Amino acid sequence: MSTPNPSADLLERLFKLSENKTSFRTEVLAGVTTFLTMCYIIIVNPLILSETGMDHGAVFVATCLAAAIGCLVMGLIANYPIALAPGMGLNAYFTYSVCLGMGVPWQTALAAVFISGIIFLAISFLKIREAIVNAIPMSLKFAIGGGIGLFLALVALKNSGIIVANPATLVGLGDIKQPTVLLSLLGFLMIVVMHHFRIRGAIIISILVITAIATLMGLNQFKGVVGDIPSLAPTFLQMDFEGLFTASLIGVIFVFFLVDLFDSTGTLVGVSHRAGLLVDGKLPRLKKALFADSTAIVAGAALGTSSTTPYIESASGVAAGGRTGLTAVVVACLFLACLFLAPLAQSVPGFATAPALLFVGVLMIQGITNIDWEDITEAVPAFLTIVFMPFAYSIADGIAMGFISYALIKLFTGKAKTVPYMVWIVAALWAFKFAVFGG
Repeated sequence: MSTPNPSADLLERLFKLSENKTSFRTEVLAGVTTFLTMCYIIIVNPLILSETGMDHGAVFVATCLAAAIGCLVMGLIANYPIALAPGMGLNAYFTYSVCLGMGVPWQTALAAVFISGIIFLAISFLKIREAIVNAIPMSLKFAIGGGIGLFLALVALKNSGIIVANPATLVGLGDIKQPTVLLSLLGFLMIVVMHHFRIRGAIIISILVITAIATLMGLNQFKGVVGDIPSLAPTFLQMDFEGLFTASLIGVIFVFFLVDLFDSTGTLVGVSHRAGLLVDGKLPRLKKALFADSTAIVAGAALGTSSTTPYIESASGVAAGGRTGLTAVVVACLFLACLFLAPLAQSVPGFATAPALLFVGVLMIQGITNIDWEDITEAVPAFLTIVFMPFAYSIADGIAMGFISYALIKLFTGKAKTVPYMVWIVAALWAFKFAVFGG
């Protein structure tokens, strides 16, 4: 007679392993796989957000904790193999558009993230979120992702020195012979080649290899691998709500909300479809999954990081067999273990993470192939959304131009009735903002 295993019984009750035709070993391997494909965020996110004046060590801790909280809620409450962490694109918008572009203090920007998370939390148990997503034209959804991809590419090329300012042409090619530029190009090539051969952790491997080479060449100061956990105090509960509700910052809250809305919903559905978890095309326990990402946004802002969102890299864990929330819980534990790796994160130079940004840009722009380029009334708004983001150096302006042009073009081509009411509302709000307050 076999002895009952309380641990196995608990895991079975929590995650329904047998029902989902998986095992403890498979889920752990899936969690490790997902973590390896997304752990670059603990290096990249602090580097990006520290440009606003935020403390690098505190942001590092906030990144690890926000990711762990999001993964734990997703795993234990929603029971999905989907991992969360501060989102690429959203952190770039936070830093380069809001703080550096608009001159908004990072404390106020964190308050905007917090409010967007509260809004998410409020609508997570209603059908409002689904209604908003369904109302936005598909061409604009794909264009927003593509535009953010180009925006990240521009940031990456600038940070690496590949693209520099030029007084005659605005931008120009930098000095390719510079060692840091060559290392960035090498890092990008490594990521592409490893991704092609499906090597797990391609991005983090590239970052670490380029950091090691730069250190050996004397281009970087290595501060160690393991050390004490940095203090969270410089960013914890440092949100500043005073003056938040101006027209410009309401627009910022809206963009945080809108971008994360598409990002998180698309990732949830996409990864769940790949895992075979959709039932009649719908996601069971959707409200619980939405609760997980909205909770992570609120917690992340309070800790001191930009919006936390589900990661498409979770698909790698699903491909490795992950089917339950145990996969996400494993990822959470690994993020918590990373708290002791602060010296390593602080040792990585910007030109080592630039290839990661550039590659994420490649992944994000792939969706534009789904835009109906033959329909000029769909193609032009999508195009304007995409190009305005990098050229205006603003994700918000790209979204604004997309909505406004979509409404106007449909109106003057006799297709006004095909435009969802939500698009008219959003376009009118952006037009009012530009008319009264300017760009």
